[in-house]
Amino acid sequence: MDTQHVKDFYTYLQSQQTSQSFLYRCYQQLEGVNAEVKSFENTHAFINYLDHGLRFYETGKQLETLLQPLLLFYGMSHLLKAALLTVRPDYPESTAILAHGVSARKRKKRDYTFMADEVKLQNNGLYPYAAKYLFAVNEPPFTKVTMAQLLSLIPEMDSLWTFQRKQKLAAVGDAGGGQLQFPASLLDSYHITANALIKRIKPFVPAIERQETNRTSIAVTLDQPFQPAANSPFFTDSKCQKLYFPYHRENFLAIPEVLLHYLLLYNLSMLCRYEPEWWGDLLTDRPDQDYSFVKAFLNITSEKVPLMLGRILLQKHDSL
Repeated sequence: MDTQHVKDFYTYLQSQQTSQSFLYRCYQQLEGVNAEVKSFENTHAFINYLDHGLRFYETGKQLETLLQPLLLFYGMSHLLKAALLTVRPDYPESTAILAHGVSARKRKKRDYTFMADEVKLQNNGLYPYAAKYLFAVNEPPFTKVTMAQLLSLIPEMDSLWTFQRKQKLAAVGDAGGGQLQFPASLLDSYHITANALIKRIKPFVPAIERQETNRTSIAVTLDQPFQPAANSPFFTDSKCQKLYFPYHRENFLAIPEVLLHYLLLYNLSMLCRYEPEWWGDLLTDRPDQDYSFVKAFLNITSEKVPLMLGRILLQKHDSL
């Protein structure tokens, strides 16, 4: 599913006729929903969520870094809401759902660094709602998480970690391929045997036909091409379509990458709004690694998130 195909689908959905037809077919799959009525009622909101979200992204990419987190976060929120309307015709059911669904530290310590900062998940709001209804994540793999841990799971960020001689992800195969190959050094990091590693990945991959273990790798042959589900510990590089797997046990998180970006953008948007002294110093003085990782992340997320959410919509269309 190439990038241009996703962009074309966004364009296709920009008219009331095409959007209503799409929503109608989505709602036909839902029990107890009057598809004709709800698709008519939701078309205007759906188009505006998409239109505003994509405009925020396009404008955000053209602005200086100072303002980017705000536009990218709200652009992502709008696209998430559009996707939610395809599965939740009464969204938002209550005002509690309109909250962000995540919180950050209110006051920053004197020696504050972005990489060590944490966000905490809330019980209500857009984050848990999207996790449940878009990605079938009912139990989050954490209640709070650091920014470094989130950045460690984004494949396109991996080269920055390798410049520091740190390995965060292991390339294990190609999206759509039938084989996975894990480095044997992964076993030491996880403190497990090869058989225990296979057992750990089984719930997330197709049936395993064969496995071979030697001194350097654990190779697995699958019975069908493998495209990771959203709530999986496998992450995909959007450009080269390589599959990556967390190199360290503490980063083994079955979480949709879209939600990783949401948490990072939420925190950056809060810093941008409420910590102008720190944010300004970061962008002008560039005192530490925070600048390099934030700058790289913003470049990556501005392209990748619209692509990931567009693929969700397109896959839904193709399945109807």
